[in-house]
Amino acid sequence: MTTLYLTEQYSTLTKDGDTLVVKIPANKEAQTEARNVRIPLLKVEQVVVFGNCTVTAPALQALLEQQVEVCHLSYHGQFRGRTSNGFTKNAGLRIAQHRQAVVNNPGRALTVAKAFVSGKLTNMRTLLMRANRKQRDDKVQRAVDGLAKILGQVEHLKADDLPPPNPSRPQANSAWGSLLGLEGSGSAYYFGVFGRLLKQDLGFTKRARRPPTDPVNALLSLGYTLLTNQVAAAINLTGLDPYVGFLHGSKYGKPALALDLVEEFRPVIVDSVVLSVINTKALQAADFTETLGAYHLTDQGRRTFLQKYEERLNTTIRHPTFDYQVTYRQAIEVQVRLLGKWLLAETPAYIPFTVR
Repeated sequence: MTTLYLTEQYSTLTKDGDTLVVKIPANKEAQTEARNVRIPLLKVEQVVVFGNCTVTAPALQALLEQQVEVCHLSYHGQFRGRTSNGFTKNAGLRIAQHRQAVVNNPGRALTVAKAFVSGKLTNMRTLLMRANRKQRDDKVQRAVDGLAKILGQVEHLKADDLPPPNPSRPQANSAWGSLLGLEGSGSAYYFGVFGRLLKQDLGFTKRARRPPTDPVNALLSLGYTLLTNQVAAAINLTGLDPYVGFLHGSKYGKPALALDLVEEFRPVIVDSVVLSVINTKALQAADFTETLGAYHLTDQGRRTFLQKYEERLNTTIRHPTFDYQVTYRQAIEVQVRLLGKWLLAETPAYIPFTVR
């Protein structure tokens, strides 16, 4: 199973029997001829559409029948929307999720919110430790030590230390505010030294989202968008409600649960790919364009990044909790299902995905 990326502008996705056909027009500037690419429908897990590409009605219907989501992004990778066949029939699971949301059960919600943050910070720390084995950079080591202290503070945070949160402002004077503050401090340690892990000087000094002010931030933003939609697809497949979260506040149109679950996978999937493509020089300054201070990948640069991102998703690892072989793509679904079992009280705890 894989993700089909439609990146060639003005291409059309059609259906021919049990096969999807991408019809790519000729491109005079790139001196390429019109061509068709055929993909077996059963091998497609998700479709990601960049910019001005068309998905025909028969192709869309076939994808929805197979529970394949279509994610719509702008040409430069900003999220625009998602087409899916809606929730599964597992109403009991969603009821359990809503009952244990922040507004209904703050203590239990904080337990799993802490797990999300712990998983993220642990994986950030592990990535820094791995990279620093050869560099032996004192500043990176201080960030590693700082993350360890913050992880201890996260572990000891309790819901009864502060009043329950206001659902519309969970950060205000609550355990959630403290937890989000700790998560922010950990991220500051991490991104404060992330540039020291890079073997090319591409102007990275800090995490900048809107707009990405350097090539590294452009890669991080695109990768996080892709990963969030990968997680959202797994949530829909499992039957949970992607808009009711435990760490992130639930607001209109905000996929809070997807943002919760994506946290522990950011360092091990996206950040790892970014370090790889830059340090191996698979992507260089020439693979980016700059417009009004915002950086974006060129067409060829984007194809390279998507290829490396897919390779990472399909990398096989041993699941840290269940001790069997899975790909990172499968690990995402495993974690979503583990959360579902915790919500239904079929397992005593939600254990975040962490690497050594």
